[in-house]
Amino acid sequence: MSTEFVQNAQRVDPYKNFKFRVMWDNRVVAGVSKVSGLKRTTEVIKHRVGGDPSSSRKSPGRTEYEAITLERGVTHDPDFENWANKVWTVRSGAATEVSLQDFRKNLVIELLNESGQKVIAYQIFNCWVSEYQAMPDLDANANAVAIQHLKIENEGWQRDEATTEPTEPKFGTPA
Repeated sequence: MSTEFVQNAQRVDPYKNFKFRVMWDNRVVAGVSKVSGLKRTTEVIKHRVGGDPSSSRKSPGRTEYEAITLERGVTHDPDFENWANKVWTVRSGAATEVSLQDFRKNLVIELLNESGQKVIAYQIFNCWVSEYQAMPDLDANANAVAIQHLKIENEGWQRDEATTEPTEPKFGTPA
């Protein structure tokens, strides 16, 4: 392992996936309990050179970024619904169904360590809501939390290089 990237030599465990924050409009979005993974796929373009009949060459083509799904328990907080309504609002009148000026947002997803310190952050660009589930299936015989879903399309993401590994606190050390 290269020592140029080791900032915290005491940490041997990878970060866990259960401590995170999602931010938009420069504030934390309340109650998000699940975020799908960040995934991009680049098409493979196959081509041949005229004098080489035995094999193909490959080069990169278009890159696509998968939609991100956010989940949270149903509450009175209208953030999910308000953003979804900017993309399409029924009964809003002709030429006012889409809020063209602000239906896109940039998001930040922050991964936190066990002490709640930000360790990795990704910026997600030009996001908009393509699918919104306000209420789940309801079942009088079930015993579960009602979950809202927001499917967010995006035009790419990148790691925030300004977020560096923090100095982790030591148990029993006075503050």
